[in-house]
Amino acid sequence: MVIWYRRNSAVTSLVDTATSSATAASNVAGTVVSNAGSVVTSAGSIARSTLEPFVFDPLRRLQGGESTDKKNTIQDSDRIWVAVDGMGGDYAPGAILDGCLKSLSLLPLKIKFVGEIDKIKKAALEFGLEESLDKAIDDGNFELIASGLSVGMDEEATAVRKKKDASINIAMKLVKDGKAMGVYSAGNSGAMMASGIFKLGRLKGIDRPAIGALFPTKDPGQPVLVLDVGANMDCKPTYLHQFALLGNIYSRDVLQVDKPRIGLLNIGEESCKGNELSQATYKLLNEEERFCFSGNCEGRDVLSGDFDVVVCDGFTGNVLLKFLESVGSVLLGVLRAELPRGRRGKVGSAFLRNNLKRIKKRLDHAEHGGALLLGINGICVVGHGGSKALSVLSALRVVHSAASHGVMDDLADLNQPVVLKV
Repeated sequence: MVIWYRRNSAVTSLVDTATSSATAASNVAGTVVSNAGSVVTSAGSIARSTLEPFVFDPLRRLQGGESTDKKNTIQDSDRIWVAVDGMGGDYAPGAILDGCLKSLSLLPLKIKFVGEIDKIKKAALEFGLEESLDKAIDDGNFELIASGLSVGMDEEATAVRKKKDASINIAMKLVKDGKAMGVYSAGNSGAMMASGIFKLGRLKGIDRPAIGALFPTKDPGQPVLVLDVGANMDCKPTYLHQFALLGNIYSRDVLQVDKPRIGLLNIGEESCKGNELSQATYKLLNEEERFCFSGNCEGRDVLSGDFDVVVCDGFTGNVLLKFLESVGSVLLGVLRAELPRGRRGKVGSAFLRNNLKRIKKRLDHAEHGGALLLGINGICVVGHGGSKALSVLSALRVVHSAASHGVMDDLADLNQPVVLKV
């Protein structure tokens, strides 16, 4: 009996221990699952709250969609001619040629590729594009147009007067002669503006054209238009006043903002703040009755959603543009750093990997490869100097959408503004 009792007690103790272990294991498993779920939820929350305001594709309205890699059936009758400065950009002509050839299967375009023929053919060989180029030419969707020496990125804008047969000049003339509906260049932006003025002329009432770029705001569905972001390094108050007129029309008619709120980029909200340019411009904008001037816009308010258009000189705007280009990679780095380390972090990262890839893609400036040069009497799209094939493709989508949506008709309707002199 004693032996049986001891054995029974041992068995009972073993069962109790096993039961206790199972319960503990269950609790641990439940805790792990709960923590994993918490990690994923927290990571998702971090991703949404930190990045959601910045994932708006700032050119999707002009690009006619969000995808640049979906092929469509394109009728030849739907294609429009676009002139491309094949020698403009740090990676020209190879990367520019690559992007143009890719665009033919994705967009209803025909390309007039302007540049130095020997360099273009050499680039086609280096990039393995000879067959694609020959086919595009045979299909009647691509033309090579010879030019002289191009205007370098480090040259003065006035070089377009000396180099009359430069690629950007010939591309502009194609638009002027009605042989192309728009022009794209990733080259010297100052030279592009100068060539546009000489060849196409300015819109009535506009002294200096401006490059307008769209930035995301806290409202994912409504960007802010910032101009100028690089065409005019030094500005007069009248120039900024004209930028506001252009921005107002563009925001109202293209971005469909009923009453665009115009802001002046400055270091403070008060009218007395800023340098002489800012103070004089404030007076001009405040007296204007053709648009809604909402006052000074501090740097921290550019992405707040409180303004629809922000005007500034090209030097300041270009610094802002380059700074914001780095925001996406910094935010993604912060997000990765904030994810818990160890197993919990790996679980969260695994669930978020595809989301992070999509966010990275939407924050990549290469996906938004072109900005309109506003104030020129023709469609001109400026590309990033470091543009590669994807950027070129995105910019050509902007050219096509601008042409098909009648952007020039909207921008030309400035009601013959009276230019106030200061």
